[in-house]
Amino acid sequence: MAKNEKRVKVTLECEVCKRRNYITTKNKQNDRERIEMRKYCRFDRQHTNHKETR
Repeated sequence: MAKNEKRVKVTLECEVCKRRNYITTKNKQNDRERIEMRKYCRFDRQHTNHKETR
């Protein structure tokens, strides 16, 4: 199976505790700006905003 270069791995960082909790993929052609998701942070034990890091 050929690897698709359009999808790249990105790391999500919690805005509260500043830890990098999640790794996900995104389509570089459709989502040019940094993604932001609301996900569960196990260190804060609550749902917080997570932003993409470089």
